[in-house]
Amino acid sequence: MEERWLMSLLLDFYGELLTDRQRDCLVLHYESDLSLGEIAEQMKVSRQAVHDNIHRAEQLLRTYEEKLQLVKQYRRRQQLIRDIQQALSNMPGNTVKIQELVAQLEG
Repeated sequence: MEERWLMSLLLDFYGELLTDRQRDCLVLHYESDLSLGEIAEQMKVSRQAVHDNIHRAEQLLRTYEEKLQLVKQYRRRQQLIRDIQQALSNMPGNTVKIQELVAQLEG
């Protein structure tokens, strides 16, 4: 499950850097949960072509993440937000302004 979730995140962050065909293959495989055969049929290419596109695209996404670390930073920010919220829930007093700022960080 973690691998599927990670690929989906990588695709969200770096998908625009892939070719249309690579991106389409990944979206159909990871987000629509189609098999290689189903994707091949839909795209009118061989199953091997789909496999090669997915494999190449996954390698590219991992390379982009190695260099740019946008997903790593995103995950770290999300964990920090959860930690801040937990700390705020244990604090006495008025923390409304801080909670508003945390909500802005969440987007």
